[in-house]
Amino acid sequence: MIRHKLAGIGAAMITPFTKENRIDFDALARMIDYVIDGGVDYIVALGTTAETPTLYIPERAMIAQFISEHIHHRVPLVMGVGGNSTSEVLDQLHTFDLRGADAILSVTPYYNKPSQEGLYQHFRTVSENSPLPVILYNIPGRAGVNMTAETTLRCARDLKNVIGIKEASGKIDQIQQIIDRRPEGFLVLSGDDELTLDIMRRGGDGAISVAANSFPKMLMRSMNLAKEGHFDEADREFEVLKEPVHALFEEGNPTGVKCALSVMGLIDDRMRLPLVAGSEHLREKFTEMINTHKLQ
Repeated sequence: MIRHKLAGIGAAMITPFTKENRIDFDALARMIDYVIDGGVDYIVALGTTAETPTLYIPERAMIAQFISEHIHHRVPLVMGVGGNSTSEVLDQLHTFDLRGADAILSVTPYYNKPSQEGLYQHFRTVSENSPLPVILYNIPGRAGVNMTAETTLRCARDLKNVIGIKEASGKIDQIQQIIDRRPEGFLVLSGDDELTLDIMRRGGDGAISVAANSFPKMLMRSMNLAKEGHFDEADREFEVLKEPVHALFEEGNPTGVKCALSVMGLIDDRMRLPLVAGSEHLREKFTEMINTHKLQ
């Protein structure tokens, strides 16, 4: 049942900060309501877009609890639980209050550059210790290692509570292999907004989306058409979003999405170092696009 609920579009939530560089829970509540009202299928907390590497473990635990309570079962919740130390991931699984979550999202260990066997053993250990279904997260541009289709499929076949993958490798041939050879019910979710429609047309199940933070209503109009198999209409609906979505990543993520949301007045444009706020040029670009296309 949960596999069915997590097919579609999940919003990869940001973490707003105050001018004192603390978590802005009021803004986080607004953002949760904004994306739910925009029609997203579920919410993903504590992923890359949440600036999780700069959050202390106690802060992550507070965010996990706050998001779960504020959603209050309106949509499913996927919780990011990952790291580059397997034992630290297990500590998070045992420490976080996961009672409001429906699944976890766990990234390939970054910086260490494990072998494919190391990746398999890592996810086997996480799977055996997770009280919830597991969605794998492959993002070689950040992790420094690519999990191959063969390793993903090995996890999908062997690890019974591994229910899908967020694929952000950008390797269409690799993603197609996973789609073609996956066990029945295994979810393949795009981790790249600009590739989502192509991946869904090829048989993928949806996306965990950065753009769903900023333009949820317009994005969901396109994605709902794609879910129904109306891909040409979905492409036409997405056309107006191509330039804004591309701009979200021009200066990195979540720099772009926070810049767009601050132009909309939903959050303050504040990051934690080493990330910095978007340039004035990017801000002007979003102001023009948001006003011209009425993106909010």
